[in-house]
Amino acid sequence: MSSMGDVFHTSPALTDAQHAIPGLVVDWVVEEAFAEIPFWHPVVDRVLLINLRQWRKQPFAKQTRTQKNAFFNKVNEQRYDLVLDAQGLLKSAWVTRQINAPEKVLKAGLDWSSARERLASFFYDRKINVAKDQHAITRLRELFAKALDYPLPNTPIEYGLNHQAWLPLEQGPNPQSKSKSYVVCLHGTTWQTKYWPEDHWQALITQLNQQGLKVVLPWGNAEEKARSERLAQGLNEHQAWCPPASLKLNEVARLLKHAKAVVSVDTGLSHVAAALDVPLVVLYRVTDPKLVGAQGQMVTHLCSPLAPQYIKQFKPGQEHASLQGLGVDDVLDKINLLEFNEALPDQK
Repeated sequence: MSSMGDVFHTSPALTDAQHAIPGLVVDWVVEEAFAEIPFWHPVVDRVLLINLRQWRKQPFAKQTRTQKNAFFNKVNEQRYDLVLDAQGLLKSAWVTRQINAPEKVLKAGLDWSSARERLASFFYDRKINVAKDQHAITRLRELFAKALDYPLPNTPIEYGLNHQAWLPLEQGPNPQSKSKSYVVCLHGTTWQTKYWPEDHWQALITQLNQQGLKVVLPWGNAEEKARSERLAQGLNEHQAWCPPASLKLNEVARLLKHAKAVVSVDTGLSHVAAALDVPLVVLYRVTDPKLVGAQGQMVTHLCSPLAPQYIKQFKPGQEHASLQGLGVDDVLDKINLLEFNEALPDQK
């Protein structure tokens, strides 16, 4: 229902299920912030938007009760064969339990030892064991296979999204602004310790410009906009573009899809690029991609020695150590390697 990474991690499992079960139809309950994403998968019929975050802030308000009743009445208009909680949290388990169409529809989810919040397992009729020491995508593929009773495929990750017809995003008034020769830099994230220093971004932009590549700097809030403007300062429209307004998720996705490459810190949009099979380099400064990092056919990770430590505030000496292996040349080497692999005939 929530977290951009969690939502994208579910798509490969849906693709497996679509291949295994002809005629499968899926409705997806998701938070309103991620309303656009489920529609990108062809097996999804209805996207049921829930405002659970707001309900939890005002649980006893009349408006909350009204919205909650309207939501579940809408959900229960459809008769389901199975309700599957793919998130394994108490909030998602609670929603799962409220769906009663038909009245005794089977509810499935992760068992006590598998769920992220163990108490969630009490809400399910069928409790499924999935080992925790796997990437989230692998866990979800296994969960879906067991819940829907088909063999777990031993195949590479396939997001299966409908993005082939997406057109390039215009980048300003210049008719030539749709050129594919650009790199998207995703610099915004949640923790200060996950940021890549601005002087590193500036050096990377200079190097990319020297290779004839334009840099695009999308943003989602005032702080990110200010950073994008600083990074684009002094550069012309052929060197860098900072959107004048915040882009919608569908617009960001179009921008990413047609990029030559994407460089990203650990942020939700890295999962969008991964799902679109764009050459992607993700910088993991203080977080570990092992279990929830961006995954895909064209994804590579750069990890510092401190990546597994999940540091939210640096101690003396850690700030410098957290940048080891994340230099500008390291990024450029990975971009060039990914672009080379993309051009190989057997990769197309």
